[in-house]
Amino acid sequence: MEALAHRAIALDNGDAEAHSWLGETLLTLGDYEGALAETKRALAISPNLASAHGWLGVALVYSGRPSEGLVNIRRYLRLDPRDPSIAILSMQAAVGHYFCREYEAAVEAVKPVIRSYPDFPNPYRWLAAALGQLGRTNEGQQALDKAIAVLPDAFEMYAERDHRGFVPKTTPTCSKVSARPDGARHDPDSPSRRDPCRRCGGVFAADRG
Repeated sequence: MEALAHRAIALDNGDAEAHSWLGETLLTLGDYEGALAETKRALAISPNLASAHGWLGVALVYSGRPSEGLVNIRRYLRLDPRDPSIAILSMQAAVGHYFCREYEAAVEAVKPVIRSYPDFPNPYRWLAAALGQLGRTNEGQQALDKAIAVLPDAFEMYAERDHRGFVPKTTPTCSKVSARPDGARHDPDSPSRRDPCRRCGGVFAADRG
């Protein structure tokens, strides 16, 4: 995929969709800086390219800038609500809220994704994570059970492997992240943020996306 995107850009460096595609590919490889650069290039060429806004938003979320990322994800959703990647990118809005510690907002953001795509297991994991952070562990367990039931092999893979991609590399810059309500400082390398597959508020929670 990356090689094809590079070839498309070599053929036409002014192809905004090719830059957006490369940004998406780099994002899945964990190259957040590259993803940011390519999606921004795409938007410099075509400011209303929905996919570029969407993947830029996701790259910002996982680069520790979830508030900024949410702005771009919302713009993507307005520009192209019928995009084939809508399920994945809509779910990333919930991830952005989660990294901002806006757990209620994360729950509300992921519910429409589950209603529209009930056989997509990943949103259930983020729902479980957010509910766990809210102390609603019974509901979180139900969401987790649903994720396992929908695609048990995939859950097993995510739960057992050591994640390296799609994990924030820097402290998220968000109004609710700098300090906890109890006055304790946010730990950017806490297990629940370093690997969302670990325990989150009592619920064995979500994978990276």
